[in-house]
Amino acid sequence: MRFVHDTLAQRVLFASGAAAENLVAEIKELGASRVMVIAGESERELAQRVAAQLPVAYWHHEVAMHVPVEVAERARKQAETHQADALVCIGGGSTTGLAKAVALTTGLPIVAVPTTYAGSEATNVWGLTEQARKTTGTDPRVLPRSIVYDATLMLTLPVDLSVASGLNALAHCVDSMWAPRADPIDRALAGEGIRALRIGLPLVAAEPGGLDGREHALYGAYLSAVAFASAGSGLHHKICHVLGGMFDLPHAQTHAVVLPHVLAFNVPTAPDAERRIAAAFDAESATGGLARLRAQLDAPRALRDYGMPESGITRAVEAILAAAPPSNPTPVTPDNISGLLHAAWEGAEPR
Repeated sequence: MRFVHDTLAQRVLFASGAAAENLVAEIKELGASRVMVIAGESERELAQRVAAQLPVAYWHHEVAMHVPVEVAERARKQAETHQADALVCIGGGSTTGLAKAVALTTGLPIVAVPTTYAGSEATNVWGLTEQARKTTGTDPRVLPRSIVYDATLMLTLPVDLSVASGLNALAHCVDSMWAPRADPIDRALAGEGIRALRIGLPLVAAEPGGLDGREHALYGAYLSAVAFASAGSGLHHKICHVLGGMFDLPHAQTHAVVLPHVLAFNVPTAPDAERRIAAAFDAESATGGLARLRAQLDAPRALRDYGMPESGITRAVEAILAAAPPSNPTPVTPDNISGLLHAAWEGAEPR
């Protein structure tokens, strides 16, 4: 056994019902006195409640999927205008992504308060979209200094969005089994993440107002993101970044649809990953375990349901081939990626 593993330096506070007090403590620890709070319009009321005791210099509510460059530029300008000395992002992956875009050019520290299972808060990955092309990268400046996890903030997240967001987290785990920098620590974290999500998500679907399922799912989402931050972006994420940027598809639902197809694509040539994933699902096979979970959750099935045109598949194949990691277990070709996308587009069974 021989590997190199980097662990990102980050403080995590996990306590249901304690978001406001933990947030105050973290801002005090930073010594910040002019906080810029980033939260989308749908999170405005929640943000004002959670951040009520902070020294807020500016509330920023313009948030958009995939972080368009022009949206990022306006947020950066507001941070400069209001002389912000720290960023607090309260919301899902798009909100965290916008805070990262501001931190990328300003160096301002971020305290993240997630309200979905996106996982972006635990990575040093940023993403920006310009002219239908999403560009991603890594930079230590965008890693939030602290994460404040509070499962009570998830209780109002609708079941369908919870399912899609949770399957996005599951995709982080699966990609972390064979991504370019995957190592034994990543695989261990990812396996525990799959187990927690496998327990938590059905509980969320069955009892949306219950804390047990929400806490399991949130714990699993964190583990998935830590594994992904270390292992890097595998084929699944390369595909979803291309599709999301090119066709402006909803992030979590795109991941939920594509995941079973990438899993079926790779497990025949990745037997160790197949065994680990199957064990985490408590199933005879990785694909069978995922299929059983998706059936329990009534998961999203087809890209066409979210606005992707069938005519766009050929263009997407070219971009995916250019972005696909050379180390992917199954070699990618125009034919097999085209077949994968056609199946995901129409909602066919993975093949």
